[in-house]
Amino acid sequence: MGKVVMLQGTGSSVGKSLLVTGFCRVFAQDGYMVAPFKAQNMSRNSGVTPDGLEIGRAQVAQAEAAGIEPSVEMNPILLKPEADSRSQLVAMGKMRGTIHSMQFADRHHRRKVLWPYVTNSLDTLRRQYDIVVIEGAGSPAEINLRAGDIVNMAVALYADAPVFLIGDIDKGGVFASLYGTHALISDEERNLVKGFIINKFRGDVRLLEPGLDQIEGLTGVGVTGVVPYFTDVYVPEEDSPREARMSGFAGQDGHVEVAVVALPHIANFDEFDPLAMHDGVRLRYVREAEEFGDPDLVVLPGSKVTIADMDFVRDSGIEDRIRRHLWNGRALIGVCGGMQMLGNTIYDPDGIESDKAMVEGLGVLDLDTRFIGEKLTTRTEGRIVGERGLLSGALGMSVSGYEIHVGVTESDEGASRAMETADGSAALGYADRTGRVFGTYVHDLFKNKAFADSIVGNVARMKGLKQPDDSEPFSQEAEFDKLAAYLRKHLDMKAVYGAMGLSS
Repeated sequence: MGKVVMLQGTGSSVGKSLLVTGFCRVFAQDGYMVAPFKAQNMSRNSGVTPDGLEIGRAQVAQAEAAGIEPSVEMNPILLKPEADSRSQLVAMGKMRGTIHSMQFADRHHRRKVLWPYVTNSLDTLRRQYDIVVIEGAGSPAEINLRAGDIVNMAVALYADAPVFLIGDIDKGGVFASLYGTHALISDEERNLVKGFIINKFRGDVRLLEPGLDQIEGLTGVGVTGVVPYFTDVYVPEEDSPREARMSGFAGQDGHVEVAVVALPHIANFDEFDPLAMHDGVRLRYVREAEEFGDPDLVVLPGSKVTIADMDFVRDSGIEDRIRRHLWNGRALIGVCGGMQMLGNTIYDPDGIESDKAMVEGLGVLDLDTRFIGEKLTTRTEGRIVGERGLLSGALGMSVSGYEIHVGVTESDEGASRAMETADGSAALGYADRTGRVFGTYVHDLFKNKAFADSIVGNVARMKGLKQPDDSEPFSQEAEFDKLAAYLRKHLDMKAVYGAMGLSS
C-alpha cells in the first residue's frame, strides 16, 4: 500500500487545496507516483474525469499537478450547494439526488451509507500510487460534527496518516487557532499531528519566531514551515468567486472590458481565468445592476440553480442592463446555465431543480430547455461552425472542454448551430442572426487559446479597437512548478518525508 500524508486546517479557506496541489507537484518532481484524495468536497466548481464522472474541480487541478488523469476515487463524495440547507449529492461521480443539512449531519447516514465510498476509494488509490496526499475539509475541531466525521480525523485514523495542520495567519489569531484545534481533538488524533504549517504570512518571519517556539512548547508540535502570502502563482480557486481572478482597472483604454455576472449559485467560475489573464482584456465580476457599467462583452456563467439565478438576474435589474447592452450593439455569451437563461423558456415539470414548473428566459436566443432527471457529465471535443460576429474567422476551429448539465436544449429557427461535436452529430452551441449572442453547454472553452484570442479579437473589432496582439502562452505546468518551488523553500520537506517513513 502506498504511503499517505494528510493536510488538515484550522478552518475553511486556510489554503489546504493549494498546499495539497503543491505537495502533489513536489512528490511528482521527486519521482513518486502521487495522487490527491479528498473524501468529501462541498463546491459548485466541478470537473469531469476521462470516463465521464464528476468530481471536485480542486481534485482535477491536483491530479494535473501530479501529472496524472483524475479519477472518481480522488473525490468520492461531492456536495453541490443549492440552498442554505440543501445540496445535490454526487457519490462516486454520479448524481444521487438532494440531501438536506440535517440528513447529512446524521451520523448513521454518513457512516453506513457514505463511509464505504471513502474507504474503498482511498484503498484503491493506495494500491495504485506510491503516495496519496489527503486533504481535509473545514476543521477537525468542529465538535458538533465530529461524531459523523468522514473527511478529517476519521480518515487520518483509518489510514494511520501523519497530519500537518494548516493555519491562516492573514486572518489573524493563527496561534489561537492552532492551539484550539489541537486541544479539541482526541489524544489518539493528536498523536497523528506531526507539524503545524502557518500559511499566508506577510512580512519578516523573524517577527514570528518567539511564537513558533511558544506554540511548540504548548503543544509539543513543531512548526514545519511558514508559507508567505503570494499572488504570482495561478491555481484554480476551489469554492467561491469571492477570490476569483480579476484583471486590473476595467475601464482602461485600449482593452476589451468583460463583465461576468456573479450569479448567487455560480458554478465553474474559474473557466474565465484565461480571459482575466489575457493581455487584451480587463475582466471583472458584476454582483448587482449598479456595478454593470459599460462592458464590451457580458458573460452569463454556469449555475447550480438556474431557475433561481434567472429570477435573480430579473429581479436585480441586471436583465434590463443586459437588454440595454444588446441594444447598443454589444456582445453576450452564455455558458451552460447561462445559455439556458438566454433562451425563451426553461421547463422543470418534475421539480428537479425548483418548485417552478416553468420560467421565462431572456429570449435573446430562440431556445427552449427542459430539465430531465439524468445529468450529462462528459469531456467534449467540438468544432466551430458559426462564422459571424463573435465567431468571425473561427469557422472549423477545434475546441475541447467538458459538459455538466441536466437540461436538454432545443433550438428553433431564430438560433443557428454555431458549435457542434467533432463528428457533427450534435449541437454544442448556438448563435443569433447577428452572431453577437452566443451560447454553449461546453465549459473551459477559454482555455483553448486560439478560441479565446479569436473572441477577444472580434470583440475588439466591434469596439473599434486595433486587433490585440496574441497574448503570451500560459503554462499551467510552469505555475505548478513555481508553487512547488515555494513549498520547497519555505517548508521542511525532509520532515514531511520523514513523517511518511520516506527519505527526502
